[in-house]
Amino acid sequence: MTTDVRALTADLRRRFDADFAVPPRSAAAPAEELLALRAGGERYALRLRQAQGLYAERPITSLPGPVGALLGVAAFSGAIVPVYDLGALLGRPADPSPRWLVLAAGTPALAVAFAELDGHVRARPGDLVAEPDTRGGRRALRGMVALPGGTRPIVDLPAVRATVLALTGSKPTKESGDADG
Repeated sequence: MTTDVRALTADLRRRFDADFAVPPRSAAAPAEELLALRAGGERYALRLRQAQGLYAERPITSLPGPVGALLGVAAFSGAIVPVYDLGALLGRPADPSPRWLVLAAGTPALAVAFAELDGHVRARPGDLVAEPDTRGGRRALRGMVALPGGTRPIVDLPAVRATVLALTGSKPTKESGDADG
């Protein structure tokens, strides 16, 4: 019996020491928080870290203007913010009655509207495919994400802001660049 205890103790000691011989495991990369949505009849995702808020049924006051994607303005915490149709900015048909608004993080203030919210999802780093900044017609789409139900392009809100500034003839400020907000 004493031999069994000594053998068991030696085995436990060996396994304990072996665990410390293994290099520490690196912390898993954090999941990317995304909104899965539909705009202009297409499925997209956008990074929550680039958004300041999500709103449903927010009243939009229509404004005339030369930019067809401009829906009007909406109030957010006492500030009047221009609202653009996300589908139209991405070269898709405008949504006839967008229900959802995302207030983009950063300046100048900007909100985008879309028709359907499919939900909040967490994507593992392996589910994301980075796409180089091509500066082409689809410059507001940066990468893809594999989600249940299919792969979706990722909308880059700082690039959407840069598109709006280009459409309106405004000059970008330091804060409105294409960096992740």
